[in-house]
Amino acid sequence: MTSQPSLKPTTRSGEFYLARMQACQAEASATALPNATPVADAAAPTDAAGYIAKAGAGDLWEIESSKTLIAKSTKDDVKAFARMMIDQHGKSTAKVKAAAATAALPVPAPVLDSSQLAMLDEIKKADPATIDDIYLRHQQTAHDAALALHRSYATNGDTDNLKKAAGEIAPVVETHIADLAKLGQAEAANAQ
Repeated sequence: MTSQPSLKPTTRSGEFYLARMQACQAEASATALPNATPVADAAAPTDAAGYIAKAGAGDLWEIESSKTLIAKSTKDDVKAFARMMIDQHGKSTAKVKAAAATAALPVPAPVLDSSQLAMLDEIKKADPATIDDIYLRHQQTAHDAALALHRSYATNGDTDNLKKAAGEIAPVVETHIADLAKLGQAEAANAQ
């Protein structure tokens, strides 16, 4: 695997996110092997309880961070993305809960981990002038983690119903990542 290039934020809003997204896409394309069997992410759980917990926490973070953004942002395009996150992460939570129910598995209330709490706190403390950049940066981080989680569980998970749900959620997360790239491009264009 190639090492990710070091990217430093520029003074132009959005360029950092656009460059990071392009670097991630380039690395993914360069390292993709046709017909390769994905390797489990070391941090991604393969047990149902671990997957349910991480997926629930990820969706909770997406929803709460997006509610905070909507209350403070002045940018309509970023607020529209946040509304979509609330809707679609609510749907992915419902999908995981339904899959867990068919497998007779409990779904505990989600709990944010320390990094999710720190990102949410930073968004909550941000002023309207900086909240969009902070939110988008953390959205990228959260979606990268979510994609790794769902892809890994879809391939390596221990419960078929949840594996199917994870496999259906992963492409939605990929769409969110593409939408983040478009927002980064729009932010960069607006800064020029």
